[in-house]
Formats: sequence, C-alpha cells, structure tokens
Amino acid sequence: MARRKLVYEGKAKILYEGPEPGTLVQYFKDDATAFNAEKKDIIEGKGVLNNRLSEFFMTGLNTLGVPTHFIKRLNMREQLIKAVEIVPLEVIVRNYAAGTMSKRLGIEEGTALPRPIVEFCLKDDALGDPLVSEEHIIAFNWASQQDLDDMLALALRVNDFLSGVMYGGWNSCCGFQN
Repeated sequence: MARRKLVYEGKAKILYEGPEPGTLVQYFKDDATAFNAEKKDIIEGKGVLNNRLSEFFMTGLNTLGVPTHFIKRLNMREQLIKAVEIVPLEVIVRNYAAGTMSKRLGIEEGTALPRPIVEFCLKDDALGDPLVSEEHIIAFNWASQQDLDDMLALALRVNDFLSGVMYGGWNSCCGFQN
C-alpha cells in the first residue's frame, strides 16, 4: 500500500491510484463514525467485512445491469474500481419511516411507507448533509435533469434488488445454494 499514490482518504475508505489509467484501488478501513463523524471508533475487521459486502452487492447489481464502479476484489481489504465522477449528493430511498424522516415529519419509526420515497441530500458534513429538492439540484448545477432522472431510476432499481436480498434472504434472492 505505501508505494501507491494516495488520491483521497475518507471516513471509511482510502483511494489510491490504480494499476491502469481510469482505475483506483479502494482500501476499506476499520474506522467507524456516526453522527457526521462526531462519534468515532475502530472496529477490528470492519474493513474486511465491508470489502466482502461491497463485492457481493456490486456483483449482484452488475448482474442486473446496474452500472457500478466495481471491477474485482484484490484481497481481504482492497478492490479494483473504476474512477468515476462524484456527484455531491446522497440519494436515500426509504421503504419505512426512520431517522431524520421520522423526526422531520412526525411519523413513527418503522411505519411502512405507501411506496418507496426518494430523498436527496447535499453531501457536506460541515452542513449536516442537508435535505435538498430537485429544484436545488438543477438550479445549483449539482446534476443535470437527465442525470437526476437517471439517478432516480437507478436508485429505485437498487432498492428493488436490496429489498429482495433483505426480505427474501440471501439464498432466494441471489441464487446461493445451502
């Protein structure tokens, strides 16, 4: 790892230059944060688990035709990934009321929603990742209307996949044998 050029370090991952142009090596850390990094700890093995879970989910999404950055797992903590352009937004798909939605709207945590609800937040810890509307996204040029439409469609496809995994179990969703 020390010989690779550092590209970015975040709360959970470190990105290094990859072996080929347009690739990166993503290293998963054991660092754990909560509440916009106000609470910090180290959980031994977290990076290894996150690497394997990421591989599982990205491989499943790729199989369904959902484009991801994942190329392959390199070892227990690293993946080879495609370099991508980052949009400064969090896309949240909610099937149940929880967290900030429950607080904001006074809906009891765990209440099933009538349909998946997609929310967008500006990815900025200093501002507390504020909720933003589609109007904000277009007006401030964080994404084009076409990008926004694509993000919405992909987010709902990813939600369908993840719902299948979580509701149906690993075996029924992903073809694993007991």
